[in-house]
Amino acid sequence: MTPRTRPLTAAALSLSLTAGLLAGCGPRETTQPSPASPTSSTSTSSTSTSSTSTSSGGDGGAGGKTFLIGMSQANKGEPWRQAMNDQIAAAAAGHPELKVVFADAAQDNAKQVAQVENFLQQGINLLIISPNEAAPLTDVVAKAYDKGIPVILLDRKVKGDKYTMWIGADNTKIGQEAGKYVADWCKRSTRTPCRVLEIRGLEGSTPARERGDGFREGIKADPAVQIIASQNADWLREKAVPVSQAMLQANPSVDVVFAHNDPMAEAAFISAGSAHRDTSKMLFVGIDGLPTPDGGVVSVKEGRLGVTHVYPTGGKEAIDYAVQILEKKQTPPRAVVLPTVQVTKANADDVLKQYGGK
Repeated sequence: MTPRTRPLTAAALSLSLTAGLLAGCGPRETTQPSPASPTSSTSTSSTSTSSTSTSSGGDGGAGGKTFLIGMSQANKGEPWRQAMNDQIAAAAAGHPELKVVFADAAQDNAKQVAQVENFLQQGINLLIISPNEAAPLTDVVAKAYDKGIPVILLDRKVKGDKYTMWIGADNTKIGQEAGKYVADWCKRSTRTPCRVLEIRGLEGSTPARERGDGFREGIKADPAVQIIASQNADWLREKAVPVSQAMLQANPSVDVVFAHNDPMAEAAFISAGSAHRDTSKMLFVGIDGLPTPDGGVVSVKEGRLGVTHVYPTGGKEAIDYAVQILEKKQTPPRAVVLPTVQVTKANADDVLKQYGGK
């Protein structure tokens, strides 16, 4: 078993697409460019009875040594998370010495804990995990780490510091940028007050808290902006449909819908149309910015969403660092902050090209 990499003390970074690293206290964290999200999944084969599959590039690399990586996904039902799995599988395919085993928790904390326990029994060399919720997954992540298994957290975090590294974008900053955009739109549209509905992600997940807190900071630029209702739809489009319908019914005057991801924002757009609201006079704001035909960038281009924000999955970066940890025995940075970009109609075509969409 490869020894785990002990955590480093590092200051958090904030990275934009056009800026370099900012100064921080302590060792410098590194960043990787955000790759294009694959639009199709690589071939996988089923290896167990409960939503587990493997992806392997071959029969081993130099010396014939193979490393087993467990990838624990919070919920493959979200398109963005399927894109994350696709990126991991595609990146791993370029390393014949890596074998990746995937598991889908389907937004069930207990199931995800059991799946990680199963990975440990399989003798994984490294764990990649995007926790469904922080607190319920903390103990099992710590257990893996204490057994000497390197742990890469993707997107979402756990409590405490028993993990090797975290890879993700700055959710608080993205929320702030969304809030500033809304405040500016409200001023330009002379909406006083400017009434906002917020559709949140899963409450126990760190991105939901950070995106919501950041948004509240951003809208302070215009005191006329008011969040008149806030409900959870757990990142799911199908749940956001009835949630947004009820919110719209309870609030006859709505100017803006801020959703914590694009599928929920799309659901609100559909609900508003069904309720005979004039969607041309409303602003729908999302986050994810997948460059796929049904993703947020195309939705902005076609006018359903007014703005979204690219949120890289970090799948390729996770495999890059797994190789560094397992094969090169290198100590990775404690945190890697991925670049993001705000997408409007003005730059949607350029963003599609940049991230590999059509």
